[in-house]
Amino acid sequence: MNIVLLGYMASGKTSVAKVLAKKLGYSFLDLDDIIEENEKKSVQDIFKFKGEIYFRKRESFCLNMVLNNNSKLVLSLGGGTPCYGNNMTLLLDAPNTKTIFLKATIPTLVERLMNEKNKRPLISHIDSDEVLKEFIGKHLFERSQYYNRANLSISTDNKTEQEIVEAIILNLF
Repeated sequence: MNIVLLGYMASGKTSVAKVLAKKLGYSFLDLDDIIEENEKKSVQDIFKFKGEIYFRKRESFCLNMVLNNNSKLVLSLGGGTPCYGNNMTLLLDAPNTKTIFLKATIPTLVERLMNEKNKRPLISHIDSDEVLKEFIGKHLFERSQYYNRANLSISTDNKTEQEIVEAIILNLF
């Protein structure tokens, strides 16, 4: 089985995916890493020099490639991946694949993102907690219709990576 973690940026997708993969003896892949390897540029540079639309097209291509060529995989997606084109349908229709929405509240996301916004192209220009809170709220409202289609939803607020992994395993196996 492939396990795909999705959710907003800083919801814990990559860190939880690494722990989950190790615990299950699965391979771990981060879609952003695959895109960077494929493009020979960082996500930030792709956004900066080629734009979000180009990035989203490459993201869809790489997602399709990964889903068709792997098994026993834990894959962490970018926050916007499920919301572009037919990516969510592709994920839900992929054979032997389960999607998990790692859900975090706006205050939790603001707290996590304020410390790392320079690494995040979509929010690097935001300079206050209040503006970030509004930005996240708007984004979550727009993206929730995609995130909520996942096979499983797990709250990450006030939980360790290990607790989240245990909740995933309990619900999947």
